[in-house]
Amino acid sequence: MPVVSAKQHQKQQMTLVFRRTGQRRYAVEVRRPGLPDLEINPAPGYDPLMPHDLMHLVVEARLGLTRAIYGQLAAGGNAGTFRLSVDRDQSSRQITRARKRVTARGKNLLKDGRDECAQSERATYLCLQEWRGQSAGATELLSISQSKMEEICEHLDQLSSHWSNLEIGQSMAVAWPDLNIL
Repeated sequence: MPVVSAKQHQKQQMTLVFRRTGQRRYAVEVRRPGLPDLEINPAPGYDPLMPHDLMHLVVEARLGLTRAIYGQLAAGGNAGTFRLSVDRDQSSRQITRARKRVTARGKNLLKDGRDECAQSERATYLCLQEWRGQSAGATELLSISQSKMEEICEHLDQLSSHWSNLEIGQSMAVAWPDLNIL
């Protein structure tokens, strides 16, 4: 695999695949050019309209949080929870080396991104409440402008429409950070 700097990783498009894996389960696959693929399966926070990790994707992209979960993944880390996707053609030695590199890079990025990860969790909660029409005044608490909140909700509507129509075994792919459905 070619060596690519962290700065180059962030310029290349990362693709996230959200897959329904069961009645109330989903997985997320991370495809990064020049880096090992990652996955989380099962992923936490299943929701028939908007899985927790898809919500994070939108909030982090629209708020420009480049050191939270998806920014860390784009920079070559594992955000502390994603695991290496094993390619059956790789030797156990190659897999072990790749796993060690991803884990080491992930620890550094996780430490550096601790504050943005916390901000992402708070913003994700508030945006979910706003999107579902249950929040009153939460945007002022987090300093999210009304126009930014509307932009986030617009993306959530679009992605939810696709997600809620998927059958078990089907998936949707979303690009980071532009949120285009692929």
